[in-house]
Amino acid sequence: MLPRYLPLLAIAISLASAAHAAPPAPSPFAKTTCAGQYRYHLQGVCTNERDALYWCFTDALVKTNVNGAVTKKIAVGNHHGDLCHHDGRLYVAVNFGRFNDDEKRADSWVYVYDADDLKLLSKHKTPELVYGAGGLANIGNRFFVVGGLPDGFKENYVYEYDAKFRFVKKHIIASGYTRLGIQTATYADGRFWFGCYGNKLLKTDAKFKLLGKYDFDCGIGIVTTGADRFLVARGSCDKEKGCNGRLLQAQPDEKLGLKLQP
Repeated sequence: MLPRYLPLLAIAISLASAAHAAPPAPSPFAKTTCAGQYRYHLQGVCTNERDALYWCFTDALVKTNVNGAVTKKIAVGNHHGDLCHHDGRLYVAVNFGRFNDDEKRADSWVYVYDADDLKLLSKHKTPELVYGAGGLANIGNRFFVVGGLPDGFKENYVYEYDAKFRFVKKHIIASGYTRLGIQTATYADGRFWFGCYGNKLLKTDAKFKLLGKYDFDCGIGIVTTGADRFLVARGSCDKEKGCNGRLLQAQPDEKLGLKLQP
């Protein structure tokens, strides 16, 4: 028969181990600026979670190191939007038709690129996005694509696909109208974060129940970089010089949704 104190000893050892567990590794990603000027504005950003950033400037797909120095750049079709990284590949929301058109004249796709050399690997048509595919996020091998919205709609839509981009389900977010729908997306710690034009941020749970709607600007890029850590994009355009993009650090805030960090 085991001594009575053994279960208590096991609990004590477990608590001591947790108390001395190594803290999360510092993220290699921080505030940075993408080198160069581009013809169109920034549409989305993502990382490979190690040493590279990816920036989509509508008709240019750019890979940089963590400091923003360009390591690879290719021309792509207009309009390439927000993107995510999974298992060595980049997944980009693409629309060659009309956005936010109540006559549903979009031409929506997801293009897949090699994250190393940006070689195009495959194309997947996503006709369910009738108002234009504009952004996406993933949970493992499941992909969640968002996009445009005509004026007057009182909800947003998220379209779920499996690893082979077979349509699974249309999800509804009871968000009220957001200007031109949802532009950017990321998933972190059981929450989706959706960036919209007009400085609006939506936060939902994994089943798309709305948890918050905030006045916060991440409509041209948001990506998680670890527990309670995000990068959000900013950018500007000049008729002569072109467009640029940069990233700022942010953390969740109960009242503000996200809060920029110094």
